[in-house]
Amino acid sequence: MAFLVQLPAYRGPIDLLLYLVRRQEVGIHSLAIARVVDQFIEYIEVLQELDLGDVADFLDMASTLVELKSQSVLPRIEESDEENAPIDDDSPDVLIQRLLEYKRMRDAAEILAEMSQRWQQRYTRLCDDLPSRQLDPGSQPIADLQLWDLVNTFGRIVRESAGPPPTQVIYDDTPIHVYMQRIHERLLQEESVSLFDLLRPGAHKSALIGWFLALLELARHYGAVTEQDENGEIRIRRGPEFRERLEVAQIDDYSEAGRPTNLPIKMR
Repeated sequence: MAFLVQLPAYRGPIDLLLYLVRRQEVGIHSLAIARVVDQFIEYIEVLQELDLGDVADFLDMASTLVELKSQSVLPRIEESDEENAPIDDDSPDVLIQRLLEYKRMRDAAEILAEMSQRWQQRYTRLCDDLPSRQLDPGSQPIADLQLWDLVNTFGRIVRESAGPPPTQVIYDDTPIHVYMQRIHERLLQEESVSLFDLLRPGAHKSALIGWFLALLELARHYGAVTEQDENGEIRIRRGPEFRERLEVAQIDDYSEAGRPTNLPIKMR
């Protein structure tokens, strides 16, 4: 079974590169290409497993990082006229400049979003004056945890669960809502649930993807909160907006006439 999911938080290669730089706890100007390129390629492999859409931009960035890494270990040929030499679009300075520009825009967007939220809390409107609008929970970010943290954990789970090469093709058409129901039932009974406790040892890759997508949907649509401790373990708990009722009928409505949703499409 193949899954396809489109996520607004799936922002692109520059966002992933900025995330990796922050994980190193160094400034952008101190970016070490050799340390980042291997991690970047690992994330691409996980993205291909998840089938999150077109990864061509990520592959293009990976090729640029590999080229920069090779240039850093090879002897540099001195140019006779360096001042008049054309600027290389793939040079480390240009890449760092792109990161700095992206970070400035992203920080500004976060500040504006925070100001907008405070403004709405300060000035209230009467019920009759409030325009009717429907907030799509799928457009809201996953609280307390970045998408790249979940991708990193999923990649580690896939590697740890990898067994011998399969000798037969396994067809599994288990709907996403089945995995969502299992997590939802655990959250109704327990304060928090470990993602690793939900996975059976030696589970097939399609089942791992099902658990991963179910976690994303519960976090976006039903108020579940994902957290990560210092050991890298992902835990799921009930958030302030947790919905105790799981509307399976809406989850299973994949027709064009159904309610607009960004839930993953079930492929037969």
